Amino acid sequence: MDEAIVSSTEPALLLTNDDGWDAPGLDALREVAAGFGQCRVIAPIGPISGCGHRVTTHGPIAVTRPAAEVLAVAGTPADCVRLALHHLAPEVSWVLAGINAGGNLGTDIYHSGTVAAVREGALNGLPGIALSQCIARGAPIDWSRAAQWARQVLERLMATPPPAGTFWNVNFPHLAPEDPEPELVFCPLDPSPLPLSYRVEANEAVYAAVYQERRRRPGCDVEVCFGGRISVTLIRAPDPDLTLQQA
Repeated sequence: MDEAIVSSTEPALLLTNDDGWDAPGLDALREVAAGFGQCRVIAPIGPISGCGHRVTTHGPIAVTRPAAEVLAVAGTPADCVRLALHHLAPEVSWVLAGINAGGNLGTDIYHSGTVAAVREGALNGLPGIALSQCIARGAPIDWSRAAQWARQVLERLMATPPPAGTFWNVNFPHLAPEDPEPELVFCPLDPSPLPLSYRVEANEAVYAAVYQERRRRPGCDVEVCFGGRISVTLIRAPDPDLTLQQA
């Protein structure tokens, strides 16, 4: 296993995701995060969205270096954080995950690998921020604009780390180019279940619900983000049901 420990007076930031080490969202986050500390990129070797907080405990986890200053882990986002804290980058002081291609709002946090990575950090005493970019169905993502919003979020949230045992979950709206810049809103998690709809053919079922048609409880993160604003939610680990709202 490749080990690379960095010694620096700068804060060390662990960057990971669930879209894979070469995802454009991680590139955007890395570009922004470089202005806040020394970045350690330790991410899954490929896409593994929807894996939740799954970890690897009954087999080896391969770690390779596919690019300069990047370690790719043949495991989950939570595995990446565990390996970083135990061996690859024990000096890190923040966990930043994303920018995910797709929203992680409301009950998404239960199956999100992006959120799980930051939750794993919080369970081990580190502050963290999960960042996700919602997608309007069929529309491309403007990663440069998402990076601008990520910079604003890091400036705001890293200036005052969250209370011990908590972490931030941030979602960016998918806006048209002509739309005004979004407001940043601190709000609670929406506990509403995701819509359930399946297309069943023979003995196979395919999930067919429309993400954008999910319930929107007023004032909660789904309504805030779908309404064109940046939702920022403080979540307590390990119980995501206990959410805190900060003005």
